Amino acid sequence: MSAPAKRPLTLRDVSEACGVSEMTVSRVLRKSGDVSDATRVRVLAAAKELGYVPNQIAGSLASQRVNLVAVIIPSLSNMVFPEVLNGINIAFDDTPLQPVVGVTNYLPEKEEQVLYEMLSWRPSGVIIAGLEHSEATRAMLTNAGIPVVEIMDVDGNPVDAMVGISHRQAGRDMAKAILREGYERIGFLGTKMPLDHRARKRFEGFTEGLAKEGIEIEDRAFYSGGSALLKGREMTRDMLARSPDLDFLYYSNDMIGAGGLLHLLDQGIDIPGQIGLAGFNGVELLQGLPRLLATTDACRREIGLAAARIILNDSSPEPDQDAPRLITMKPTLSLGDTLRRKRR
Repeated sequence: MSAPAKRPLTLRDVSEACGVSEMTVSRVLRKSGDVSDATRVRVLAAAKELGYVPNQIAGSLASQRVNLVAVIIPSLSNMVFPEVLNGINIAFDDTPLQPVVGVTNYLPEKEEQVLYEMLSWRPSGVIIAGLEHSEATRAMLTNAGIPVVEIMDVDGNPVDAMVGISHRQAGRDMAKAILREGYERIGFLGTKMPLDHRARKRFEGFTEGLAKEGIEIEDRAFYSGGSALLKGREMTRDMLARSPDLDFLYYSNDMIGAGGLLHLLDQGIDIPGQIGLAGFNGVELLQGLPRLLATTDACRREIGLAAARIILNDSSPEPDQDAPRLITMKPTLSLGDTLRRKRR
């Protein structure tokens, strides 16, 4: 399938949208010249609605593009995203393109700000985590006139290209694995989900998978902040104090799952006989734990590689029109040492 031709928005588009001259639009956006407050408000509103971003390098380069690719991710403290960046770097190695990273802290308004600043330098492409964005961010992505690849998730409608896994399916698959081993009294521990859309989708798929077999989650706990071993210890302790009969704990990420594992081992609890555990992400660092945590590998490095290759193809003088732009990867679920229930 051939990709649609891309044309970046211009001052003329904004001028026509708000009914003032291009020169007036330029003055407003560059914060120079004498413009009435009413006109300024009208121009800024039209620019935001269109998703127009001023060109900081106008007139300095004939191509009006720089060999930079904007990579926008929620966090650098989360171990997930450095692996994605590693894949992107590998794909761009020995090419003119270089990634430049912006961090949003999972905040839509921060994502909007970071994207605005990055687009103002006219990069050759954008790689951005997730499919959920503010209206202004989506407008900027739609009208940037450059390749845009949304990564990590495929449960939604992309602006342009998309590479990731189905988090809902990952949640359903984990529910099947847990029930297959005979666990029935299940607790869930994870991040607060209004802004962590991928964790929310896994939770939805997980609860859906349990519900099909007539099982409901018996206890749940949510936290905000980075993924931490200490947080996993504390949440696990508190949940089992409330619900001592639980026989399985599903964590939204491996780090808090590892904290839970360490707490249970300290308490001398039989894992996975008395209680089973599972996390998500397949963080390689945690392979040194006393027990190998059951988890799902989210294909992070592969997602980074595939996203960068889409940008490279689109930037080529002769792009392959048949190259896939919507790529769904299948994660691997590992039972580890915490999901293989001991048979009596």
